[in-house]
Amino acid sequence: MPDLCLAAVRCQQYGAQGITVHPRPDERHIRYRDVYDLKPLINTEFNIEGFPSDNFLKLVLDAMPAQVTFVPDAHDVLTSNSGWDVKRNLDFLKGIIQNMQSAGIRTSIFVDTDIENIAYAAETGTNRIELYTEPYALNYLENREQAVGPFIQAAVLAASLGMGVNAGHDLNLRNLKYFSDSIPELLEVSIGHALISDAIYLGLENTIQLYLRQLK
Repeated sequence: MPDLCLAAVRCQQYGAQGITVHPRPDERHIRYRDVYDLKPLINTEFNIEGFPSDNFLKLVLDAMPAQVTFVPDAHDVLTSNSGWDVKRNLDFLKGIIQNMQSAGIRTSIFVDTDIENIAYAAETGTNRIELYTEPYALNYLENREQAVGPFIQAAVLAASLGMGVNAGHDLNLRNLKYFSDSIPELLEVSIGHALISDAIYLGLENTIQLYLRQLK
């Protein structure tokens, strides 16, 4: 409990445009076995995110999702709390991205808004980047224009370099609409904790519809 597969099916029925899972080495968020069970049930976009260990890469190639998102999580962190240092990991990222793309899987890498870092992301050949949005969420109430500014610059640069733009982390019903309206290049957002938290009070179907309205 809860039934993960049933939850994913219901999310799709209620209008979710994709399902994202994050299998960690200790499997505390989702088990590797769950990914295999979910695969035949996903009829929207399936996105698997995680640190590209050998076991993770095998899982991705077995499951063949629409997209894989690489995050630089250390094994002992609670949740994703920074993007890739792409310059330092350039050759490593190039290799795994090429392997995934050769298998027909779209790639995305988790990055901060540093402009130089995003320029290096383009050199990896990745299809997309995912912007780490915790800094935006933390500063939204104090000065939302200032908070979103670096993300606008990052998205514009990424698009000019041929990369699609995703975003995720700490986006919620309070701050999502402004972020989405400010960044026309935005293709996709991944929302987990806030959505499930809202669903406790509002119900899962209603919550998904509320999030979708923020993105219109």
